Amino acid sequence: MQLTAYLNRFDKNQFQSVMSGLGAPLVLLAIMGMVILPMPAFLLDVLFSFNIALSLVIILVSVFTKKPVDFGIFPLVLLIATVLRLALNVASTRIVLLEGHEGGDAAGKVIQAFGEVVIGGNYAVGIVVFAILLIINFKVVTAGAGRISEVSARFTLDAMPGKQMAIDADLNAGFIDQDEARKRRFEVTSEADFYGSMDGASKFVKGDAVAGLFIMLINIVGGLFIGIFQHDLAFGQAVEIYTLLTIGDGLVAQIPSLLLSVATAIIVTRENDSQEMGQELTRQLGNRQALYITSGILFVMGIVPGMPHMAFLGFSALIGGYAYFQYWNEKKMAEQPEVLAPTPDRGNAKPAEIKELGWDDVQHVDTIGLEVGYRLIPLVDKSQGGELLTRIKGVRKKLSQELGFLIPPVHIRDNLDLSPNNYTISMLGVSVGEAEISHDDELAINPGQVFGKLDGTVTKDPAFGLDAVWIRSNQREHAQTLGYTVVDSATVVATHLSQLLTNNAYQLLGHEEVQQLLDMLAKQSPKLVEGLVPDILSLSTVVKVLQTLLYEGVPIRDLRTIVQTLCEYGPKSQDPDVLVSALRIALKRLIIQEINGGQAELPVITLAPELEQMLHQSLQAGGGDGAGIEPGLAERLQKSLNDASQQQELAGEPAVLLTSGMLRPVLSRFLKHAVQGLHVLSYQEIPDDKQIKIVSSVGQ
Repeated sequence: MQLTAYLNRFDKNQFQSVMSGLGAPLVLLAIMGMVILPMPAFLLDVLFSFNIALSLVIILVSVFTKKPVDFGIFPLVLLIATVLRLALNVASTRIVLLEGHEGGDAAGKVIQAFGEVVIGGNYAVGIVVFAILLIINFKVVTAGAGRISEVSARFTLDAMPGKQMAIDADLNAGFIDQDEARKRRFEVTSEADFYGSMDGASKFVKGDAVAGLFIMLINIVGGLFIGIFQHDLAFGQAVEIYTLLTIGDGLVAQIPSLLLSVATAIIVTRENDSQEMGQELTRQLGNRQALYITSGILFVMGIVPGMPHMAFLGFSALIGGYAYFQYWNEKKMAEQPEVLAPTPDRGNAKPAEIKELGWDDVQHVDTIGLEVGYRLIPLVDKSQGGELLTRIKGVRKKLSQELGFLIPPVHIRDNLDLSPNNYTISMLGVSVGEAEISHDDELAINPGQVFGKLDGTVTKDPAFGLDAVWIRSNQREHAQTLGYTVVDSATVVATHLSQLLTNNAYQLLGHEEVQQLLDMLAKQSPKLVEGLVPDILSLSTVVKVLQTLLYEGVPIRDLRTIVQTLCEYGPKSQDPDVLVSALRIALKRLIIQEINGGQAELPVITLAPELEQMLHQSLQAGGGDGAGIEPGLAERLQKSLNDASQQQELAGEPAVLLTSGMLRPVLSRFLKHAVQGLHVLSYQEIPDDKQIKIVSSVGQ
């Protein structure tokens, strides 16, 4: 009763967990014991039998495994089996040298059987058989498996970034969900780890084959010395006894070694496909045309006089019969009507249908996209030290803080249609910038004044169009001493992206973003926001106004002032241009601060009174979009303002055109892309505490 009560209280799960944790340490202790402690012949027979059985199990599992990665523990099993066999070699060597002079089964039944039965008790035959097995194992199977493992590991690791990018592309395109993407990433990582481990595990098998040769030679020489000098055996008797035992011992170890080598070769030569080896052989070798031709050739060889007729004719009939059976089976399957297998819920089952095309199949364009050539993949792959993802995240954070709204994520994918070193930046599905870079080099940019030339590939800075040179990393310090600004390739792409996002920020602001901004402001000032949309202005009008501000380079981070101004001027006018002009006057301190910081004096460019009067007349005649400006006048105006802007840039000062409030919107749109870096302000947008310095007057 006490025993029953104790067994009832005993936690079987805890016992199983303890025993499972002790498995590996016990195996290691057993291997150490085989090396250190002398073993009886009976126990040695048991362990030799276990070693052979283990090798058979491993090679059969390799054959029936559907995918190599499914047998992911194979490198560890290979290591354990190899160490076990080497430990048995040490134990068997000890007992052969200690007890071998007695002859017979002194070293164990297994060694005796392999020495007498397998090779017929002839040690010369045994040496030849052992040498052949060793050559097959070492020079054929092991060498080939080792080479395939090395190449597979290298190709798998090289293809890993591309596979990761393909998974990200499918995820971004909506073909797979997060769970499927996570599963595929795990499979890619597991495959790389497996083939990397196999590259190292194949060296175990190769070393084991070499060790078998040296162990046999040492045993024979050592046995002769011990038999002749310690046990007073004759030379011929000592040669016969110890050679037979050594050959038997070597064969017992070499056959499992050959089985493991073949298992290794089977694993590394398998395609990463979900099929058993037998199915693959049947499918790929069962070509009826090849089988018919082979059967015919064997038949011709079988009827030649002097040939073994039964063997050739028998195989000819067998192969031909198998090919015809395949043909008959396929014909029968084709003639048989397709019948659905009965199932318990047959009444509720629906026939398989092709999925109807839906809106989910329409691919949406990325708000911001970055496509790279295959040589630029290391820039976006963190496992290869790529820093571009971190740089892009920093760019998004910086611009979000400066502009006043959240910049959408950048979707990155590889594009094989691009040149290897090219990248393309797109917004809303339209390319807005592209460039060719060298990811291994660094870009030395000429800021305007340098003191020498550099050896390298001459190019242009993609972001600002400055003269630049691609140089090696070891030239960085030399380039900096000459006055160049040196940046790495990731910084080049990030800067280019930042510049394009800044210039096209108005395209990124939509209804959802504006509503988010209003909701955030409502948490702090609910009364201010509640009366704006839709009582005063529609959401579309607010979006249009904010987009125009961003188009003109005005940040919208002071949302409180913007909403207050819209609430004030919205009842008076619904015109977006009027509202933008009112907002610019309200935000004039922010605008001037963005242009020249905290400087008390603002250098400006003005228009001559006659020119300004002429533009007023053209504006009244042609409408508010500036269509009435005469083409020749427009060209001269652009050229003059471009020259004045460049002079300001060379002087290290901002280029600002000061004009009337009526002309400002028209000239701002007219000159935005014609004169880079020119700020167009009205007289009302100058704060009272700012001093104006006219540096030039266009039109005089």
